[in-house]
Parts: sequence; C-alpha cells; structure tokens
Amino acid sequence: MLLSVMRILIFCEFARLHGAEQSLLSVLGSVSAAGFELQIAAPPAGALAAEIRRRDMVLLPLDFPNGAAHRQQTDRRAVIRSVLRQSRPDLVHTNSLSMSRLTGPLVAEMDVPSLGHLRDILRLSRQAIADLNCHTRLLAVSTATRNWHVDQGLDAHRTFVLHNGVDLEEFAPRPPAGRLHDELQLAPHVPLVGTIGQIGMRKGTDLFLQAACQIAGSIPSVQFVVFGERSSEKKEARQLEHQLQVQAHQPPLAGRCHFLGYRSCMSQWLNELTVLVHPARQEPLGRVLLEAAASGLSIVATAVGGTNEIFPPATRSAMVIPPDNVEQIESAVTLLLNDKDRRLALGCATRLRAEAAFDRRQSAAGLIRHYHQLLDAR
Repeated sequence: MLLSVMRILIFCEFARLHGAEQSLLSVLGSVSAAGFELQIAAPPAGALAAEIRRRDMVLLPLDFPNGAAHRQQTDRRAVIRSVLRQSRPDLVHTNSLSMSRLTGPLVAEMDVPSLGHLRDILRLSRQAIADLNCHTRLLAVSTATRNWHVDQGLDAHRTFVLHNGVDLEEFAPRPPAGRLHDELQLAPHVPLVGTIGQIGMRKGTDLFLQAACQIAGSIPSVQFVVFGERSSEKKEARQLEHQLQVQAHQPPLAGRCHFLGYRSCMSQWLNELTVLVHPARQEPLGRVLLEAAASGLSIVATAVGGTNEIFPPATRSAMVIPPDNVEQIESAVTLLLNDKDRRLALGCATRLRAEAAFDRRQSAAGLIRHYHQLLDAR
C-alpha cells in the first residue's frame, strides 16, 4: 500500500486526439480516484491540451523546437529532461512508442521507475530497441504487439500486455438518431456502410473504396461514409488521398461516397451506421473496433495485429476476414446488408464481447496494478 500520494508524470507526444490519446484519457479518472497525483506533459496547444484543461488536470507544456533532423532527438531529450526536473515524479509513463524511446535513456539515467506504452507495430533499429529496454516496464496493447517487438529484441521479461478499454455507457447500442442521414440528405431507410480511421494504406481506405465500387453495383440503395483524415504529409500519402477523392466522385460511387473528416465524440455517429468495415493492413488493437463493438455494430474487419484478440473466432462476434482481399470485404458486407437477422445477431455478439473484455474499468485497474507494482519495487 502506498504511504503517500505518488506523482505520475505522463508524457504525450501528439497534440491530437486519436486512439492512443483517447485510450489514455479513458482511464485517467480511475487512476486519479485511486489516489495518484497526475501531471500530463503534452504539446500546449491542440485538442489534447484542451481536454486536459477541461478536466482541470495539470498540464506541463511540452514544447519541442523545430530544427535539423539530425538534432531533433538531442533537442527533444533536452526538453524532456527539463520537464522531468520540473516535475520530480515518482513514476514516469510514456504514452507512445516514439516517446518511450526518447525518454528511456533519461529515466534510466535519473533512476526514475518508468512505464513505456507500446501502441504501434513498427520495424525498429537496434538502438531504438536498446532505448526502449531502458524502461523499468513496457506495456503492449495486444499480444500481437508484444510478440512483434519481443521478436525484434525487446526484453520479454519486462514487457506485458494490457488491452485498452472503452466507456460502455458512452458507447452503447442505441437506435439511429438520424443525424447522419439528415446531414447527407438521405431517406431514413438508406443503409450506411462506413469506415473510420486515418486515411491511408495502413488503414486500408483504398480497399474500402474498391469494395464499395463492387457493393454499389449490386445494392443500389447503399451509401458509403469515410470518417477520418490524412495525418501523413508524405508525397505518397497526399497522392493516395487525392486518388481516393477522385474515385469517390466517379461512377459507381459518385454521389454515394462521403468523406466526413475527423469527428470528435464518435459515440454520436457510430449508431448511425448499418455496417462498419475496418480493412486495416496493420492494427495493434484498433480502438474504433472496441468502440464499434460496444455500440453493438455489425463489423467486418481484417485479421491483422490484435484484431483476433478483440474478436476471437470462438466468440463469433465479428466477421474477420483475410487482409488485402476486396472480394471478401464485398462478400461479407453484402451478406450483412441482405440479412438483417444476422446483422442484428452479430451486433449483439460484439456488444457482449466488449462487455466481457474491454470495459475501461478493467483497463484502468490493470494500469493501476502496474503502477503499484513498479512503485512498491522501488
């Protein structure tokens, strides 16, 4: 048992509010209620900073300077070292793989217990693995993520798995409110097939549109929606987005495929969809799948990364198909659109799966347990 209030300093790299940030925010209330003093080091402007301030939490500005690429790591570590000295934490928690790499050598040098969160599946250099292994403990969001990095050289003895969770009251089965049909000026009975995520190859947005072209030919009433935005500024990413926009404005998708951009509060939009498609080529543990499952949606998803941990075959809780297979996406979606009973049964099964394994309270309890174990071992 802790004898005094312990200060946890959490480093967040990005100003945005995407899956990693939402997953962290979902557990902070429980962590604070458990008696920990929380400080969040994050970029001072943006959606994440606004949410931290809205919750009356301590925000330590993380201002990384712009500079030559060969100096960025050194300059960023200087900023991190300054924040560490300002905070004097009892425990450091870093919320992304790249931030975990930056902080690893520093917390080891300063002899501060630390927890690095691994929310990505990436190929890493030997130096990156060495930096990550400086942490006292590492948390992977799925067994698939853990195995990937351990195979690259991460220390298996200090690497654990903790699944993310969602708010099962915020995300819940509800009748469609009709707001999306109203926005798109569609009749209430029109089926909506959607995908949610950053626009790009990793999330399979191109596969979604290819399948949509095939589905549109056989089901004339269906409409398609894409929630999300492009985050990469690479030339190929910009070109892909342009190609997808052009495709969406040509037959058979012209007037039937809608790019809706980033939306906060996805709980207001998920229940408007008839089917969710998640055609990712790589996915550590898709938060959109957890939110959609909690919302009781029928889901078609590809068997990559941690997706089979969300929907194990024995649970029959989603239609999980091989990756990079447009024909199977088309076949699965068409089946669900044409079979309402099966669609509703699948939605019930996804909700039960979310209740059984992905309640945010379970995730928070797991994180609190890791905090206590690290602090008790000091």
